Amino acid sequence: MRGSFTSLKRLLLASLVCLLGAAVLTYAVDPLQLFRPSPQAFYSDDTRVQNAGLIRSQSFDTAFMGTSLAIHFRQSDIDRALGVQSLKLAMTGSNSRQQAFVLDQAIGRGAKRVIWAMDDFIFVDAADIEADPYLSVDLYRGTARGIASYLFSAAMAKESLFSLLRSVPPLQQPLARAAPYLPVKFALDDVDDIYALPRDFDIARDYNASRTLAAFAYITSPVRSRFLGEGYGYEAMVRHFEQDAVGLITRHPDVSFDIYFPPYSILQFVAMRDASPQTLKIVTDLTAHIAERLTKLPNVRLHDFRAIKSVTHDLNNYSDVIHHSPLIDAKVLGWLASGEYRVDPKTPTASLDELKAQVEAYRVPQP
Repeated sequence: MRGSFTSLKRLLLASLVCLLGAAVLTYAVDPLQLFRPSPQAFYSDDTRVQNAGLIRSQSFDTAFMGTSLAIHFRQSDIDRALGVQSLKLAMTGSNSRQQAFVLDQAIGRGAKRVIWAMDDFIFVDAADIEADPYLSVDLYRGTARGIASYLFSAAMAKESLFSLLRSVPPLQQPLARAAPYLPVKFALDDVDDIYALPRDFDIARDYNASRTLAAFAYITSPVRSRFLGEGYGYEAMVRHFEQDAVGLITRHPDVSFDIYFPPYSILQFVAMRDASPQTLKIVTDLTAHIAERLTKLPNVRLHDFRAIKSVTHDLNNYSDVIHHSPLIDAKVLGWLASGEYRVDPKTPTASLDELKAQVEAYRVPQP
């Protein structure tokens, strides 16, 4: 009996030593850079986690936010086009609760300008940020609970060990080549590469009319068309817009907001027209409300890129009905810089009215 008790104590002591060792390793390496910036840091495409470290470790005056439609922008391109020092915080599939929370943290760390790609679907009803299972508010806030979850995470200890090994000169090149095939997340050398497409990316292969039309046929199929309106409810979406977007903007009157409606392909709206007209009405009513509200706020410039026919009707610009190519990323930055498509507060729904006319008149080309 005494021998079993002694073995148990040894096991518990060994477990405690391993746990503390892992915490010390994570603190020393600090893969997220929560405690200190590092010139030898590596970065992850897991943006919901990575953003917590970027906000604390990077120098920036502008925060760039969006969903997967904004995820492939490079910070260097944003900086060059707009003359800012940006921090890209876009998160795939994110909702307005998550986006507003992360932006609030970035503003608290010094962002004086926000560039926000505002998709209509971010306002669908979802969990309150305090109960969100996909984003750790404690990690962003740096609470004791958040720091503990970071230091005592087995996953972070693994990432720390990989970063440590990768800093050893003889191992740098082999591990850099092997990183894409290993079960590690923090493998990117440059913050500019976070969720960015390779510079030698073959645009024509993945962005073309055939893919766009195939995606249109897929989402309008009778067995799938009901998903076009999944989560869409006008009252709930307006409520989240007011709470998350307007609430954030009015809390920070000294911060300027450049908000834009991304240039979806025309087929996104035509899909709703043909397969879910009630969803199209919700979208147009919602964006009319958004335009009317935002153009009244003194620290907001609203831009609408949805009715630019030369882009949105050219299906070769898209990989599906909404995701546009990096060539259009560059155009978006140019439009933001020039203000060419800024919404006039005197006629806040003019571009929406033009879009409605285009959607009504459009006829889908046959493959």
